[in-house]
Amino acid sequence: MLISFCSCNESDFLKEVPSGKYTAENMYKTKEHFDSAVIQLYGDYRSLYYSGNDNEYDFFWGTDLTHAGQPNVVRFFSDYPATLDPTAAKVIYHWRGNYKIIANANTIISRLPDSELTEEEQNSIAAEAKFFRALAYRYLVFLYGGVPLVVEEITSSKDDFVRASKEEVLEQIIADLEFAVNYLPDISKVADGRVSNVAANHLLSEIALAAKNYDLAVKSASAAINNPAMGLMKERFGSRKDEPGDLYWDLFQRGNQNRSSGNKEAIFVIQFELDILGGGQSSTKRTGYLMERFHAPNTPLATDPWDKGVIADMLQTTNIGRGAGWLMPTFHFSNVIWYDVNNEIDYGDIRVSEYNFPRGIKYNNPNGPEKYQGVYFDINTAENQYCLSTQGIWSRGAYPYQTKCTTPNDHPASMIANEKTGELRSDAGVTYSDWYDMRLAETYLLRAEAYLMKGDLSAAAEDINVVRKRAGASLITASDVTIDFILDERLRELGIEEKRRLTLSRMGKLYERTVKYNVYNAPNIREHHQLYPIPQSEIDANVGAVLEQNPGYN
Repeated sequence: MLISFCSCNESDFLKEVPSGKYTAENMYKTKEHFDSAVIQLYGDYRSLYYSGNDNEYDFFWGTDLTHAGQPNVVRFFSDYPATLDPTAAKVIYHWRGNYKIIANANTIISRLPDSELTEEEQNSIAAEAKFFRALAYRYLVFLYGGVPLVVEEITSSKDDFVRASKEEVLEQIIADLEFAVNYLPDISKVADGRVSNVAANHLLSEIALAAKNYDLAVKSASAAINNPAMGLMKERFGSRKDEPGDLYWDLFQRGNQNRSSGNKEAIFVIQFELDILGGGQSSTKRTGYLMERFHAPNTPLATDPWDKGVIADMLQTTNIGRGAGWLMPTFHFSNVIWYDVNNEIDYGDIRVSEYNFPRGIKYNNPNGPEKYQGVYFDINTAENQYCLSTQGIWSRGAYPYQTKCTTPNDHPASMIANEKTGELRSDAGVTYSDWYDMRLAETYLLRAEAYLMKGDLSAAAEDINVVRKRAGASLITASDVTIDFILDERLRELGIEEKRRLTLSRMGKLYERTVKYNVYNAPNIREHHQLYPIPQSEIDANVGAVLEQNPGYN
C-alpha cells in the first residue's frame, strides 16, 4: 500500500523542466539570439588564448623565438618530452578549447534554417560562425595534424570519432573561409574587433599555403592587401604620437590598435575594456592578457659588473611593467636576425630601436647609491656574459625584450603604488591594450611566401621590402629570398605577436629551427614534437573507434 501511495509516473517525474525562459528548442530563433551566440564565439576565443592562462604562451616557448626563463618548470617547455606527455593537461587544453568553439559554431550553423532570419541574415551569421570554425581547426591541424572533422551539431553522445587526414581538414577550412570571404562585411563596415572579409582572406592565404595551393594564397592575400580601406601605417599616429618614440612603437600603444584610431593595418584585434563587465581587464588585480608579465625581464634578479646587488634594488616601474622573465628571447631573436654585413645590430631598423627592443635598464631606485642615480645599465652585465658564454642564454633579470608586451609609462593609475617613483603594485603584469591577432604586415609576408613557393622571387622580395622599407631596414634583392629569410623577417616584424609554433609547424620547420637557434631546448626536442600528441584521455574515451596517436608518442 505504501509503495502504491508513493509511486509516480516516472517519465513525467524524470522529464527536465528548464527554469529559464530560453530552452534548446526556442533559443535559436531571432536575430538577437544568434547575435548573442556569435558574440560568445569571440568570448570563447579570447578566453582560450588571451585571458592570462599560461597555456596561451605554448606558441612561443620551445621555438626559435623564446624559451623558458625559469628552469625546470615543465609547463614552460623546460623539457619537451615531459611537457608534451599525452596525459598532460597542456595537451588537452588546446584540443578541448578549440572543439568547444567548433561545437558552438556548429550549433549556430545547424539552427539557422529553422530560424526567423532572412536569407541574407542567415548568410551573414553563418559566415561569422564558419570563420571561427575555420580558425579553431587551424589551431588543431597545425598543432595535432589530422583531427576528427565535426561540421554538424552533435545532439547525442558519440564515442566513435576517427581522424580525418590533414589534407581533408585543410579542405574544410578553405571551404569555410571561402564562404566567409563572400558573406562577411567589408572591413570598412565592421565595428572594432569584429571579423571581416579582409580577416577571412588573410586566414585563407595562410591555410592555402599549408595546402600548397599557392595561387589561392596569392589571390587571397592580394584581396586583403588591395582593399582600399587597408594600408601599412607610414606616419606617426595615435594617442602618443607627440611623445619620444617611432612609428613601430605607435602601433602598440594603448588605444592605437583599432581602425577607429586611424590604424589602417589592423585586421583582427582582440578587444579589452578596463573595469567593464566582460571587458577582460581589471585595474585592481592581475586580470587579462599577461604578455607583459611573461615577456618583460624580472629586473630584481639582475646584477651588474661593479656592484652585484645594485640592479636588484631597482623598482618595477611603469616604463617596463612587472615582468617575471618567463618568456626569454633566444639569442637568434634578440641579436642574430638584426645583424648587418659586419655582424653588428642594424639600429637603422626601427623595430630594434631602444623604444621597441631596449637593451638596458636605467637605475631608478631613489634610495639607492648616489653614484647609480640615473645610470643606464646595458645588458652586457657580468652575469649575462657568464650566462651567454656558458649556456648560450640570457639571464632572467636583464635581457632585450619587446616593449609591445607592455604599455610604457601608461599603466592604469590604480596599478601604480608610488606616483613619485612609478613603482607598480605587486599584482601588475597585464598588457593594458588591445592585441593584434592579424595585421597587414603579416599579409605581405604570407604573400611573399606564396610567391617564393611559386618561384617568383622578385615579387617575393618586393613584398618583403614593403615591410622593411616602413621599418627603415635595408632593402633586399630576389637572390636574398629564402624560406628562412622570410621566417626571420616574421620574427623581426611580428615577434611576440605571431603564434610562432603554428607557423613553424605549418612549414615543418619547428624541429629544425629550434635545434639550430634555441640552445635551451635543442637538447630535449625530438622530431616528433613537431606535432602535439593526441590527448590520451580522448583516445581512452573514444571506445567506439580507434583514435590514432601521433607517431613518437606510443
